[in-house]
Amino acid sequence: MKLSIVIVILLSFKCNGYEFPEDFKFGVATASFQVEGAWNISGKGESIWDYITHNNPNFIHDGSNADVACDTYHKTAGDVQLLKEISVDYYRFSISWSRIFPTGHTYSPNADGIRYYNELIDELLANGITPLVTMFHWDLPQALHELGGWPNPVLAELFVDYADKLFEYFGDKVKNWITFNEPYQICDFSYSDGILAPAYKQKGIGGYLCSYTVLIAHGKTYQLYQKRYKETQNGRIGITIQGPWFEPRTDSAEDKKAAENMLQFMFGIFAHPIYIGDYPKVVREEVNRLSTEENRRRSRLIAFTPQERDLIKDSADFLGVNHYTTFICTPRNAEIQEVLPMNTDGGASCYQDDEWAAAASRWFRLVPWGFRKVLNWVKEEYNNPEVIITENGYSDLTGELRDCDRISYYNSYLTEVLNAIHEDGCNIAGYTAWSFLDNFEWVNGYREKFGLYYVDFEDDDRPRTAKMSAYVYKNIISLTQDKLTLITRPRDSNGAEQLVSFCLY
Repeated sequence: MKLSIVIVILLSFKCNGYEFPEDFKFGVATASFQVEGAWNISGKGESIWDYITHNNPNFIHDGSNADVACDTYHKTAGDVQLLKEISVDYYRFSISWSRIFPTGHTYSPNADGIRYYNELIDELLANGITPLVTMFHWDLPQALHELGGWPNPVLAELFVDYADKLFEYFGDKVKNWITFNEPYQICDFSYSDGILAPAYKQKGIGGYLCSYTVLIAHGKTYQLYQKRYKETQNGRIGITIQGPWFEPRTDSAEDKKAAENMLQFMFGIFAHPIYIGDYPKVVREEVNRLSTEENRRRSRLIAFTPQERDLIKDSADFLGVNHYTTFICTPRNAEIQEVLPMNTDGGASCYQDDEWAAAASRWFRLVPWGFRKVLNWVKEEYNNPEVIITENGYSDLTGELRDCDRISYYNSYLTEVLNAIHEDGCNIAGYTAWSFLDNFEWVNGYREKFGLYYVDFEDDDRPRTAKMSAYVYKNIISLTQDKLTLITRPRDSNGAEQLVSFCLY
């Protein structure tokens, strides 16, 4: 294995091609609930994911929980050394709201939680790694869920209180903040479709109530920072939105409309208020029309007041985009079997081509060209904002150290990032691999592995082992940092350039 790894490092790139911009940054990502463990240690409160894994273990496909997970809570120094070994510019991690404030309310902070995150941030900075901090990555304090969770607009104020304290505790050292990770998943998957904690099923209602609250919370947090902290801390605030590509099944106007509707109902519903000033027109009109047809007294989509539109508009210094896969869309068709529940108000049915190569996750097919298309859609829709790719990665079931499929995924998808930058002019500032470690993958437990590092969850010490993809990723980063050319090979039969990596068996 050592010989194979050395060969991969030396031969990863072979011929001339595009290079990443001089100031382009590379990182890796995790989320607090997925890696920290220490679920009830030193005053930490219960989150909705703690609650559901303990009280409804069948909700998790392998019956597991994240009580220990990767135990990063106890492994700060060692993990930061692994990050340093692969030469990342930044580490994207999230803060557990219930570790800082066990009840979710800011009047009773947990000193140990503050200590833990300060130590992590200090260790990163001491090793030349920039912290990119997500305030909320799905692990709502259970006590706030019992108030109604994100559909309750009161949570917007409670989130701003929480963010205010994060700026106070860590803002002198953290200069890049993400308010929310994937609000569509927070809202629709959690309060409409019931496939993520807290598993509420209020189709067409809960998700929109949540979306309103999250956008208000984001806007108020941004404005708070500008007024109270920007001058002294000089940081930046963004939001991360999940961005799959939706491809029309044919060139027909109907299929194109179905695909565009899905982009607007999943991505635009959050990005439009921030960059344009209101929900996408199609979202407002369709939900209002359907609400009338359903004999409702009011629309299921809460309209923003003029003051709220002003609050939210222009409330992001950068846009985080998470991307994994692509779907094919056509007008609503009951005969199409969808791999994931989608917002039905958009009038589309979406599926994936069986000919596309599959990752381990049932919703996950490899479609590199879809990545470039969604980056271009963001560019055209929102006047080419600064984009940081905040998640992109590949799942398998084995945790194989010689993970050639993951290497191939990163190579092909990074090639599309290069094409989007150089051929399309997309304003992309950074790329974040998901994920740093194999971890607890939400409802899939430990079944699916996304990490650059294998974690042995059968060993109480949770040892980490670098996969071949970690060495290849290090090589890509090192080439860029040294201002060398990132190599591509000639265009393939589909017209796409491919990065070259060798997996030797």
